Amino acid sequence: MTGPEPVPGDARPSLAVWKFASCDGCQLTLLDCEEELLALAGAVRIAHFTEMSRASIAGPYDVSLVEGSITTEEDARRIREVRESSRTLVTIGACATAGGIQGLRNFAASGEYARAVYAHPEYLASLDTSTPVEQHVHVDLALHGCPIDRGQLLEVVTALLAGRRPVLPGHSVCEQCKARGTVCLLVAGGTPCLGPVTRAGCGALCPAVDRGCFGCFGPADTANTEALARRLISDGLATDALVRLFRTFNAGAPAFEKEGRAHEPRHPAS
Repeated sequence: MTGPEPVPGDARPSLAVWKFASCDGCQLTLLDCEEELLALAGAVRIAHFTEMSRASIAGPYDVSLVEGSITTEEDARRIREVRESSRTLVTIGACATAGGIQGLRNFAASGEYARAVYAHPEYLASLDTSTPVEQHVHVDLALHGCPIDRGQLLEVVTALLAGRRPVLPGHSVCEQCKARGTVCLLVAGGTPCLGPVTRAGCGALCPAVDRGCFGCFGPADTANTEALARRLISDGLATDALVRLFRTFNAGAPAFEKEGRAHEPRHPAS
């Protein structure tokens, strides 16, 4: 990575934020920290963050936050450069950790979605798949969510600055529903909900407004997707609807991908 040299005498750790295929929502979460961001800016040297500034300081970087999935050959080359320039690499958000909503093309024939959307798909230069960063380089820490939670982001950055391991939840959204006194939509109303298998982090926002969890934070550490699928089918959910339920923001997360594929229509051999 090229750019201006660091300011002599500035001993603050350097932080870089990188964008790949994504909507920028997770980067905006960092900007939304507002008062905390001012304190953070004083504690670290923000060396690269195009969402905030055109300035870019040459690496190496103490911490790199990476948003977005790898969807082109250029992405694959650039993420290797970021990895080589970063002492600690943290992926942020569903795109970087699971391939994102654009990863739905992984379940279709090569170029099928592009042909359906673009008048001239031959002008596109992209890989057949949208893959998480960890499939290309070593990742030191993954921060899940679509978008990520600002509290978890601040915990990660402050923990790394303090030299300790961040404390992040691995339990399910169900615990957050119980904590806020939300009646279980799945048990009480038969509403399709991924809460039992989804990582906590959103504060159980959707169940609190009577909507089933969409799985924005990806699979919990002990996600039993098979058991949940059996329950949903027994409640009358059609298999095609079940597949769609597992194929949203984190369709490429291994637990969700496996369960979605398990319920795909089986076509007899011709």
